[in-house]
Amino acid sequence: MADRLRDLWDFDDLDSTERRFRELLTAETSAESRAEILTQLARVRGLRGEFDQGEQLVDEAEGLAGMNTAARVRIDLERGRLRRSSGDREAALPLFGSAFDTAVAAGELVLAADAAHMAALAAPDRDAMLAWTQTGIELAESAADPSVRYWLGPLLNNLGWEHYESGEYEPALDAFRRALGERELDPANRSAIEIARYAVAKTLRALGRAAEATPLLEEAVAWTESEGAPDGWFHEELAEAYADLGRAADAAEQARRALALLPEADPSFEDDGDRVSRLRRLAETSDADLAG
Repeated sequence: MADRLRDLWDFDDLDSTERRFRELLTAETSAESRAEILTQLARVRGLRGEFDQGEQLVDEAEGLAGMNTAARVRIDLERGRLRRSSGDREAALPLFGSAFDTAVAAGELVLAADAAHMAALAAPDRDAMLAWTQTGIELAESAADPSVRYWLGPLLNNLGWEHYESGEYEPALDAFRRALGERELDPANRSAIEIARYAVAKTLRALGRAAEATPLLEEAVAWTESEGAPDGWFHEELAEAYADLGRAADAAEQARRALALLPEADPSFEDDGDRVSRLRRLAETSDADLAG
């Protein structure tokens, strides 16, 4: 069953998202449907860091939900998200597990995939994270409904980064390539496609395959610039790929663009400075430097 509320979300514009949900709440007469909408308003609060207000909205939803399965699954999901976002992952995980079990039993597979995704993020260790991720992947892969299969993109992306951060680049590449394939099934979500393309390219470069990575990064960078929304991470990775290929001038140009965009490059940003120092060196690098 498709998620009827998903299209109302714009995670880059929470004010507009909240306005749409409040308008729908005003028009809705069913108590169970109002409960579902209230859970989404609670999620908006959680994304703003307003956890107490989010909890109040979930409590209000619980009083309206009755025995409606979708509403009760959403209550567990959003209560779990609030717990996790506020730092209590241990309390969040059972809520996500309950949401998953209830949703699967009721055939609410979109919500079940979401719950598996969240359970993986709240998992206490790597084995549990991988197990929940695989559970979500298997569920989404077996579904004919594209709104369920949508979750393959986020799940495979998370799997890819887990492998990448562990230095397991071959399985990371496989996960990222599968994620890109799923993202490309939704051409309207071009931002997600280019982020997935970037992940594939970054992993190829980690494997010493900069020549394969470069055209993917060039495509991602070109799209962000055409949208008027350049991405410092994309420019940084392209700078590194050009450097690997000995293209010093191109690497320097991309490094300068990355430095202008990444918050880490701001002197007030507190980090170890390694990435910024590397970019600054690339920005000043010549062909002779790379050759030497």
